[in-house]
Amino acid sequence: MTLQPGLMLACMLGIGFLAQWLAWRVKLPAILFLLLAGIVLGPVSGVFRPDAMLGDLLFPLVSLAVALILFEGSMTLRFHELPGIGRAVRGLVSYGAIAALLLLALSAHLIAGLGWDVALLFGALTCVTGPTVIAPMLRTLRPNARIANTLRWEGIVIDPLGALFAVLIYEAIVSHQEGHTVGVFLGTIGCGAVIGALAAWALAWLLRRQLIPEYLQNFGVLATVLLAFSLSNTIAHESGLLAVTIMGIALGNIRNVHIDDILDFKENLTTLLVSSLFILLAARLQWPLPDGMLWAGIAVFLVAQFLVRPLTVLFASVGSSLSWRERALIAWVAPRGIVAASVSALFALRLQELGVAGADAMVPLVFILIIGTVVLQSATARPLARWLGVAEPEPRGVLIYGSDEVARAVGRALADAGFRVVLADDAWDGVRHARMEGLATFFGNPASPHAERNLDLTGLGRLLAMSTHRERNSLACVHYRREFGREKVYRLRNLAPHEATDRAAIAGNLLAPPLFGEEMTHARFGELLATGWRIKSTRLTPAFGWSDFTERNGAQSVLLFGVDEKGNLRVASAKRLLEPKAGWLAIALTPAAESAS
Repeated sequence: MTLQPGLMLACMLGIGFLAQWLAWRVKLPAILFLLLAGIVLGPVSGVFRPDAMLGDLLFPLVSLAVALILFEGSMTLRFHELPGIGRAVRGLVSYGAIAALLLLALSAHLIAGLGWDVALLFGALTCVTGPTVIAPMLRTLRPNARIANTLRWEGIVIDPLGALFAVLIYEAIVSHQEGHTVGVFLGTIGCGAVIGALAAWALAWLLRRQLIPEYLQNFGVLATVLLAFSLSNTIAHESGLLAVTIMGIALGNIRNVHIDDILDFKENLTTLLVSSLFILLAARLQWPLPDGMLWAGIAVFLVAQFLVRPLTVLFASVGSSLSWRERALIAWVAPRGIVAASVSALFALRLQELGVAGADAMVPLVFILIIGTVVLQSATARPLARWLGVAEPEPRGVLIYGSDEVARAVGRALADAGFRVVLADDAWDGVRHARMEGLATFFGNPASPHAERNLDLTGLGRLLAMSTHRERNSLACVHYRREFGREKVYRLRNLAPHEATDRAAIAGNLLAPPLFGEEMTHARFGELLATGWRIKSTRLTPAFGWSDFTERNGAQSVLLFGVDEKGNLRVASAKRLLEPKAGWLAIALTPAAESAS
């Protein structure tokens, strides 16, 4: 049975959404469910036949989608962040990546029989992990901070670099296949690099001088990316992918250009494109696979998992401060993601047109590797981390949404009590002050797609939504209820109970309990701090209990937190009135000295 094209495309979008939602629910990379959905729709059931439905439009549509995916991924490579990423990460994304590329190419050549040109392209595509598959896995894995930072930064940096490797090798294959000289190949590379750099410079010039209104910026960037891709391809055949990759890297590193909103838009657009593209590409797989390709793919996956990755990590981490246990877990975790799947399918389409031997085998090999690494590592990484002793215990840290004086005061008190605290906000002035006070920060909305990729949640287990934006607090509570659990998400009221409508009050209580009692609001907390109230921490004893604390510091003192004898944080809220006991650390907001007396 086949469906009408319009209905099929609408169903594909709906199935893509369901796959993304399921991935969010079970905390696994979405690419796994997208590929499985495409395989069911295409090879298994035969309902969706992309080649028959799209015809000559298939290659242009896939090309434009991959161009946007590469552009968005390459924008995340920030050169100024590279010096601080650590020796192990620098090794993994430089000579370690080259070693992985060559070893993967060798395995594809020897096991699957690919020619050296296609095998090298396979190696370039599959040496890449990427934040879209690493981030969900780290949330489930919960390793220690050194492992989490190494894996996260490896994915962020190697994603665009791997794309660049793959594009360059692809250009070399096409140039050789079409009988071009080395000069033509270098000209193609030069054309893509120049057009990408010029497009980035022109766009940055317009944005810096605010010549594009804010509501048109996303549209303008989208049009410029597609124009640069098409123009570069027109001038020098097959140079467009290099152009958009260079354009993204350049635009992401030009100073004084605010691209966070653009990046958020591109991430949302990429989610839509990835959801549709992977279903479409997986539906094109032929079943049964070419003779011996299934077993060859499984063998390549096993070699990649048990030989290539461990050797690469061992080679790249020589001289680093990582312990052998930490290296062992890093050597186990390397799921493949968006770049490998999307770019391999596009290249296979083009190489098949050129008659390159083995091009039809590249996509099955890549997809088997993706599914194998995601499934195996998702199922085994957490038990392995516990066995090695490098898993984080129950996360005790606190994520605070907000960076004004109220959020900073609470953050300082919790940090002084020994908890990991991260303040997240998109108000730069508050973030700047928090950094000056020595607090860890994240500049951006913690519920945004940008935070999904770049906010390190290692060790964090609670959310305190304390920003001045009531609606954003609510969104953050909804976002992190699934991440931390409903009972570990709190909010500081922006409106007093008598100021809020019944509907708003009910909705707010359903989202998260109010912090520090029914009557405490953000404005009230700020007013108390402005009049001299301060947050004090005191260890209670049998001889000096909570009543003695209030007698000394003032009966109006507001208990904020308690830390019990086991180091567990107890949060005072409208739904949980704390009764501090001997041995607890009481953290309270106390009146000014003259008020207390």
